[in-house]
Amino acid sequence: MKTECNAKQFEFHALGRRDVVGSFDGGRITSDGGGVLLREVDARIGMMPRLADCFEDYRNPESVEHAVRSLVAQRVYGLALGYEDLNDHDVLRSDSLLAALVGRTDVTGAKRIREQDRGCPLASSSTLNRLELSEPGRAEKSRYKRIAADSEGLDRLLVDVFIESYKKAPREIWLDLDATDDPLHGDQEGRFFHGYYRCYCYLPLYIFCGGHLLCARLRPSDQDGAAGSVEELSRVVGQIREHWPKTRIVIRGDSGFCRESIMAWCEANRVKYVLGLARNARLVRAIGGQMQQAREEYGRTGEAARCFRDFEYRTRKSWSRSRRVVGKAEHLNKGANPRFIVTSLPPSRAGAKRLYEKLYCARGDMENRIKEQQLDLFADRTSAATMRANQLRLYFASFAYVLMHGLRRLGLVGTQLANAQCTTIRLKLLKIGARLKITVRRVWLSFSESWPYRKDFAQILLNLRGHPLWASAG
Repeated sequence: MKTECNAKQFEFHALGRRDVVGSFDGGRITSDGGGVLLREVDARIGMMPRLADCFEDYRNPESVEHAVRSLVAQRVYGLALGYEDLNDHDVLRSDSLLAALVGRTDVTGAKRIREQDRGCPLASSSTLNRLELSEPGRAEKSRYKRIAADSEGLDRLLVDVFIESYKKAPREIWLDLDATDDPLHGDQEGRFFHGYYRCYCYLPLYIFCGGHLLCARLRPSDQDGAAGSVEELSRVVGQIREHWPKTRIVIRGDSGFCRESIMAWCEANRVKYVLGLARNARLVRAIGGQMQQAREEYGRTGEAARCFRDFEYRTRKSWSRSRRVVGKAEHLNKGANPRFIVTSLPPSRAGAKRLYEKLYCARGDMENRIKEQQLDLFADRTSAATMRANQLRLYFASFAYVLMHGLRRLGLVGTQLANAQCTTIRLKLLKIGARLKITVRRVWLSFSESWPYRKDFAQILLNLRGHPLWASAG
């Protein structure tokens, strides 16, 4: 018999003599039951209330149903749970669990003013869109777009959450810089073709410290990959030193950040650096003996061979002084593979081999963090018309990352998911079907008895409860 489906009922292949029929009539069931863990994380790091404080609300208070805190939390939780498009919120606005995460006391929407909104406790996509499109200089006099973001406050909050993650000042921190492509498929402001990436794109700049995101700056791609780095480093390092004046700071980046302006700034501000250095004929000649040695060793063993040389080097024009350079002379089955780095760390701190293999190459983990930011948390959804609106979208994705990393940092320790990436965390912990029962005094969540991660879930919640609430900690 041919299977028939309609908008209300779905018929599937029979199970023996039994028909298999489905319909969307389960009542208050959520597919994001694990989202309550994210709410527990925010209760410890206090991000959402401070994120809301970074917006100026010019709306008439008597006409407001959705406070700024509710709007920004809805957007950030939505991204963390995998809903990248604003259009998703036209259905999500009726999700009682998401309303509970956001902090709405009327989780069923029964008290909404307009009759057509009742049953929908959250904002629609159009309301969230006005949040993104508001302009700081015009918001006060605008008719609809009246919530203005404070970009300086948003930048500062990213660093504040990082600083607060330490109980005491660390002896040393490493700041990783990198740029990546954000492909564009429309006529957005700041759209340019980038020859290296072979597409129209933005060129966002990221600064991480381990798993912590400290800066996400959207930039046009018609400029050097290191453009604006000194300004961002000045801001981030200055804020860190307000709290940790004695902490040693080292910056790390690939050859795209080996610029005189960056190195000179570091040298003038007590910041060390380890940066990739693009090879040239002079540098390759400088490690000619080591290259010959590596080639001979490869000939004897048939396996990859590498040697190192530590020497002083200065360019003919671009550098203002001589600097320490480490050359890696490597020979692979594909042939010679020389590489170079420049650093202000002295040899007494790290020899050539350790400096390259242990300290410089560790920057590769930052690329995984950027992938999480762009692919898992949708930082590449920059389809708004203006740079300002797309930067705000990047901020929302950045704070969704902070929330997810907070879960990893505070809750997943000691579990099998301790080092999991955001997509895995979402799939295995957050995407849990749950039935909601809402009473006057409780919101009940009923999870599946056969869920394979129930023990991990219990351990994670126990871990989170071991950390103080943000309000009491502050």
